Formats: sequence, structure tokens, C-alpha cells
Amino acid sequence: MDSINRQQPEQNHSDLQGTEAAKKLKELVDKSATCFFCTEILTGKPFDTRPMAVQQVDDNGNCWFLSATDSHKNAHIQADPAVQLLFKGSEHSDFMTIYGHATISQDKAKIAELWEPLFKTWFTEGEDDPRISVIKVTPVEGYYWDTKHGQIVAFAKQLMGAVTGQTLDDSIEGKLEL
Repeated sequence: MDSINRQQPEQNHSDLQGTEAAKKLKELVDKSATCFFCTEILTGKPFDTRPMAVQQVDDNGNCWFLSATDSHKNAHIQADPAVQLLFKGSEHSDFMTIYGHATISQDKAKIAELWEPLFKTWFTEGEDDPRISVIKVTPVEGYYWDTKHGQIVAFAKQLMGAVTGQTLDDSIEGKLEL
């Protein structure tokens, strides 16, 4: 543990597993459904990153996306399914990184479940566009940084810490194992 965290008067580290990890993942994705979707993360060269919107997080923590079948990300996933998702919910909290394995399908039922009319911007033939694919990211592990009581309490604690010269913040962080 680093020196700043050792100065905390209250517990600020909590590793989560299974259902609790999936619940935290869903909670943070609900605060910011857009992430940086990273592929080619194991190649040793700079990985490819693009913004993507998570369409759904299921009860197991699986993240679902829609993508074009001929996209670079789909080609990357077919060559190597290891991916990383990077989330930022607000300026001061709600951060998360997820490592997982991606799979691609053209499951028509799942496409219909995830479809929104705005997607016609990219899939001009609508919900039945043959270029639509579903990407499912099955998380393996991750890490989160959050607040325990929300940003107002966190800010108040920071102010109090600045006045008293103590490390008082409302942060909580830990590993996610799914």
C-alpha cells in the first residue's frame, strides 16, 4: 500500500469478487456507458483504442456492444480476443479498467434487444443491416476507483483534510475478479 493510502483513517480498499464485482461494474458503467475499447493489448506494440458505448451490462458483468462486421476492432478481436475497457464516470471518481475476452456474433435476437433508432446513423439498413455484429466482452479482472458516499461528501472530506492537515478523502478502490 502506498504512503497516501496508509494515512487514511478509514478503510479505503475493498477487493470484490463474483456477484459483488459484477454489481460494481454495472454501477460504474451506468454512470458512464462510454468507454475506451482497447484491442491488440498483448502484442507489445501500442494498442488500438476507440470510444465505444456499452449497450448493456448483464447480471454476470458481461458488456455488450454493437459493431460493424468489417471494423478494425472486429478484425483485431478475431486475431486476439484479449481486450481492455477504460471507463471514466466523472472528473473526480467512477474510474474503472476491465480486462476481458471478446467474442463476436450476429445473433439477431441480441441485435434486436440492443437496437436503438439512432444506430441507423451507422447501420443505414436499420436493425436488419447485414453489417451489424454483437461484441460480448466477458470480464476476467479489473480495478476500480470510486467514492464511498458520493462526490459532495468526498469534496467536504477533502476540504476538511486540507484545513486540518490530515488525509481525509472518501475514496474506495480495489480489484474486481469476475
